[in-house]
Amino acid sequence: MSLRGRRSPVRSNLLKTWDCFVGKSKCPPRNDMIFILLSLLLFGCSAPAEATLSPGIASTATSAPSVIRYSGENNFIFLSIEENGYAHLFIQSEHPQDLPLTRITSGNWNDIAPALSPDRTQLAFASDRSGFWDLYLMNLQSGDVTQITDSPEYDSAPSWSPDAQWLVFETYINDNLEVSVVSVNDRAQAIIPITQDPASDHSPVWAPDGRNVAFISTRGGDSDVWLANLDLTGEDRYQNLSNTPFASENHPVWNFDGSQLLWASTSQTVGFSGLYIWNANDPARSARWIGDGSWGAWNETAEKIIAVTNSANQNYITAYDIGGKLLLSPTPLNGRVRGLTWGFANLPNPFPSSFAQASVESPPALWSPIITPGPEVPNQRWYVVPIADVQAPYPELHDLVDESFNALRDRVIVETGWDALASLENAFIPLTTNLDPGLEEDWLYTGRAFAINSLMADTGWMVTLREDVGAQTYWRVYIRTIIQDGSLGEPIHNAPWNLSARYELDPRTYEQGGKYAAVPSGYWLDVTALSAVYNWERLPALPNWRTYYRGARFSEFALTGGMDWYSAMRELYPLEALITPTRVLPPSLTPTRTFTPTSTPGPTRTPRPTATPTLSPTPVPPTNTPTLSPTPPTIIP
Repeated sequence: MSLRGRRSPVRSNLLKTWDCFVGKSKCPPRNDMIFILLSLLLFGCSAPAEATLSPGIASTATSAPSVIRYSGENNFIFLSIEENGYAHLFIQSEHPQDLPLTRITSGNWNDIAPALSPDRTQLAFASDRSGFWDLYLMNLQSGDVTQITDSPEYDSAPSWSPDAQWLVFETYINDNLEVSVVSVNDRAQAIIPITQDPASDHSPVWAPDGRNVAFISTRGGDSDVWLANLDLTGEDRYQNLSNTPFASENHPVWNFDGSQLLWASTSQTVGFSGLYIWNANDPARSARWIGDGSWGAWNETAEKIIAVTNSANQNYITAYDIGGKLLLSPTPLNGRVRGLTWGFANLPNPFPSSFAQASVESPPALWSPIITPGPEVPNQRWYVVPIADVQAPYPELHDLVDESFNALRDRVIVETGWDALASLENAFIPLTTNLDPGLEEDWLYTGRAFAINSLMADTGWMVTLREDVGAQTYWRVYIRTIIQDGSLGEPIHNAPWNLSARYELDPRTYEQGGKYAAVPSGYWLDVTALSAVYNWERLPALPNWRTYYRGARFSEFALTGGMDWYSAMRELYPLEALITPTRVLPPSLTPTRTFTPTSTPGPTRTPRPTATPTLSPTPVPPTNTPTLSPTPPTIIP
């Protein structure tokens, strides 16, 4: 299934009724006809609910297209930005005051990876507007679009040859991404493969010399920048330029003369994440870092670089010079960037009418909160409501976010072909329930978060990609589509992160919290990007996630509404419940008398030994010796 070409039930009923009245089809039974007419009448009279929109996106009625003019030079930046889950092409002048960010394509499909032709008259891009991913060309003078490839396989990321006769692109064949070449003018000519490797080879860019193609490959274990020499054959054709075993590279792009190659890198252990420049004249020297960014593009003279930087849940656009000096303060964008290019484009002034038509179309609101009547809650606090047909310990969510979850769930069903959110690991968690250590202030307590069932990762239906943003680690979650014919989802480009590898008894892998895994085959849905459209943000891993598996928190999303955790808790609980120092545990089923320990007697003093008395001398028996009487004194007269 796909949203492309789908009709709402009301619209389908309206078309059936109209065909019946004009005689194009058989009328439904009378009772069904009455029901259809009543439903249409009620639908037309009902007032729309107040919508909650994504940041930076306005919901306005489509107005009449106006003439779009620009001032200054024809120096334009082309971007692909997601809106409501669909990527559209945008254009902006180097100086936004000359031409602000303007949409030039629209529709319930995706237009990604724009590439400006060498003669500056055409824009190559990839789109699934036909139901499958193919390559297209847009004439910048007229706005007309021409299809280049037509196959059920995934085709994307086109890059022009210097003579503008060929396009090198990524295509999904043999259960993995490969790099191939297609003729622009001769559609009968066969597609020429450049790579044939079990690894994921993608994001190719043709060098200005015409004899080299740089691309990203996981043949070394992780995503590195490789160079293919078209004059060679066999394995000697390929050369690893970045060779960083603990970093993931992406989106290479040459400057105008091929002397420098720009790419983005995400470091996992050492070094800086951001944009790097590799000097082709000194190939043995490592690339140098110039600034933050996840995607970059040169200007015509290779003196400036436009860059896309991103936080955990927001993308920004900025600019540097080649020395890394900041030229443009980061400006927030409405959605995720799916490609960009920069150059002096040959556009008419005013723009073609198709550009003007697309510029005034605004994406509608995807969901709006509906207050569920319930019992009166003291102090105007909110409450949680059940979510239907969901398996979870407590299948409930905050009354202000349950409609967003249901809308996201329906969209996941359409985009994957199965109900991946019918079984959750967690939704609302009562305050009396203890989570794992470190999650005492988790958003699950607020009723504004849910956790996807992580068991899908063990069965191969879910994979996670590691993304380090500053000092914090985040995850990008992919769910496998049930239909694998190319009509749903996209192939995964970069190597995912295997969290379970820490249990392989390798000390180095354990300290890193896992390792890169092989890129899985098949088509997948980026749930992280789609959840952001419905205002659900991914949460960072705990600082100790490398040694604590539950601390990775890779499957949890929260709709914070701009609040902090404590304010969100105050919506459900009184202040007294939050300042209680300890939680009150429920009584046990068989209460017993609490044992009161007695004081332990201290040791008694060891008596010291007393001195042994000495023997007294043996008494001598008395004798009968007479005692002489004293001699009387002599008296002298």
